[in-house]
Amino acid sequence: MDGHNATNGHQEDGHVSINEQSKDQQLDAARVEPGEHLTTNHGTRISDNQNSLRAGARGPTLLEDFVFREKITHFDHERIPERVVHARGSGAHGFFQVYESMAPYTKAAFLQDPAVKTPVFVRFSTVAGFRGSADTARDVRGWATRFYTADGNFDLVGNNIPVFFIQDAIKFPDLIHAVKPEPHNEIPQASSAHDTFYDFISLVPESMHMMMWVMSDRAIPRSLRMMEGFGIHTFRFVNDQGKSTFVKFHWKPLLGVHGLAWDEAQKIAGKDPDFHRRDLWEAIENGDYPEYEFGVQLLAEEDEFKFDFDILDATKIWPEDLVPAQRIGKLTLNRNPDNFFAETEQVAFHPGHVVPGIDFSNDPLLQGRLFSYIDTQITRIGQNFAELPINKPVAPVHNNQRDGKMRYEINKGRVAYEPNSLGGGCPMQSPENLRGYVSYPAQVEGPKVRVRSETFGDHFSQATLFWNSMSTVEQEHIAEALQFELGKVQVIAIRERMIALLARINRDLAVQVAYGIGVAATFDSPPPTDPSNIRKAPGLSMLDTVKDTIKTRRIAILAMDGVDLAELTEIQAALKAAGARSQIVSKFLSPIKSSDGKDIVPDATFITSGGSIMYDAVIVPGGAENADALKRQGDAVHFLNEAYKHGKAIGATGAGANLLAATQIPTPAAEASLQATAAHTPEPSAADVQAVIKQFIAAVAQHRDWNRLKELIPA
Repeated sequence: MDGHNATNGHQEDGHVSINEQSKDQQLDAARVEPGEHLTTNHGTRISDNQNSLRAGARGPTLLEDFVFREKITHFDHERIPERVVHARGSGAHGFFQVYESMAPYTKAAFLQDPAVKTPVFVRFSTVAGFRGSADTARDVRGWATRFYTADGNFDLVGNNIPVFFIQDAIKFPDLIHAVKPEPHNEIPQASSAHDTFYDFISLVPESMHMMMWVMSDRAIPRSLRMMEGFGIHTFRFVNDQGKSTFVKFHWKPLLGVHGLAWDEAQKIAGKDPDFHRRDLWEAIENGDYPEYEFGVQLLAEEDEFKFDFDILDATKIWPEDLVPAQRIGKLTLNRNPDNFFAETEQVAFHPGHVVPGIDFSNDPLLQGRLFSYIDTQITRIGQNFAELPINKPVAPVHNNQRDGKMRYEINKGRVAYEPNSLGGGCPMQSPENLRGYVSYPAQVEGPKVRVRSETFGDHFSQATLFWNSMSTVEQEHIAEALQFELGKVQVIAIRERMIALLARINRDLAVQVAYGIGVAATFDSPPPTDPSNIRKAPGLSMLDTVKDTIKTRRIAILAMDGVDLAELTEIQAALKAAGARSQIVSKFLSPIKSSDGKDIVPDATFITSGGSIMYDAVIVPGGAENADALKRQGDAVHFLNEAYKHGKAIGATGAGANLLAATQIPTPAAEASLQATAAHTPEPSAADVQAVIKQFIAAVAQHRDWNRLKELIPA
């Protein structure tokens, strides 16, 4: 609105700016046909991209070779600093729709109209590992969601675990320094199982609740599509009347919450370190769009102090039986990035990116993150990171911020300040009734002090609540995880301190872990709370999740020459109808012959498939020759033994059941998740086959049978 600006694409001297000419006009002026021709960064076409410019065929490369200089210089500078945490990630585009207006609680525009689809970009990540680390490490998973709303970007930056290790952000550098590879030898990668981490944790008891979550199967998810997400912090909703409601944010996957076996996760890290990244990419490419419901826990301001925990403490949950999570909308991820670096790597989230209707609480961990994130993004990408396409809001941007490295916006006019008259007063401030952001006027008072609130002092009750809420098998997994982690710790005094802290959560757990790591289970003080008086909370056990679908599950069908084509076809059709994706796994990729002489092309081999760890279940079709051939393949026998050890459903039809006899697997009838026809039934009826497939599908839907005698299986 600067009165000195020219209009209609002309500069003040009347000449047309080259930046304002259309691309077609420029091409026409140069008399060049448009097309996918190789060019320099400045548009000059390249005639030879295979050879440097030399002084003679065997002479030195010439410095004047601008094509080479530009190409190699750009390559030398293509990387940006790796994220300090959350370095390894994968992302996806999608949209969000609210189910009904949330106007009684918030004026946030994207939470008002169910007909509006708000664009989103989500980045999932591990925390501790470098960019080249494996997806399946035992670790917290970052879950950052950007809503491109009409009022600007809202970034919900969270994790797949609802609590955090520390209460105050001033401890964050210490936490990360402790969990990262030890600085003297840069070992271990993407693992918390080492001395410096547990030295820190054993001296910071507020971490024990988070430790229980990280030692559970939540830290090794089956898929990014099958894990919950949490905003961690307490935020505020603010409505049009200025009324504030405390809120916590949740993401609930429609496929349920499922995990891997620890042995399986370790093996996948070697076979396919991109396991989660590949799974997300392929699901979207196949049209199996990941879906999550958006949940909110709402708490009236007057109820802020009604519980025996502080709602601003990031090491605490709001138990859902006390504050239910209302599902108010759905997120659908339906498009993969076009360029990993430009989108997934350059996306720059910040919990301070909020919109009218969403505000902060006094959570000290959140307050520190509001500074840290913006500082990190400027260091990593540059001052103008918000102008990159993946970071740019759909809402128009008008401000007086100028210059800095890699400025993309070309601002016109001479006014870059406010207030002003030369630019017609623009850009001008927006009052609240025109969607201007106004911070909630929370009452704050008190002296400036460096202290922790006494209400943040209980570090063990909710850790015990989590432990009590686990099933027996989940408790076994936590104890085994702690034995693995603390068994890697070399300093005995650190192990002993950890056992003392575990005893304040549950003494039986402490005794079990102590025995596994070779230290005495001696306790100096009683638990601060009687564990028998701490109840269980719903929603904490992963065994309570959705178990009525096998949609998107990967099923291996083992087959070799002589397989019964009718049974194979029946299995494939049933699995497809149930929404699963099956693959025929064989010795070679060359066609195999069915029992009636038909060619069948396998999808993978025992070697290229990665083995049973890459699948959710395995089934063997009938055919006596097929079963005999598989029995002579150690890879096939190992495939089944390993699947059994990891709790996966195993099925067989007809003579395929004979293969089970060659394994270490107990009699099929002994377990509901081992579905097979009666042994030695080479020619089952069609009804028999259909019954086995139906039972098999029901077993797959249960995800795992964790109660197997896995110690007996050599896999």
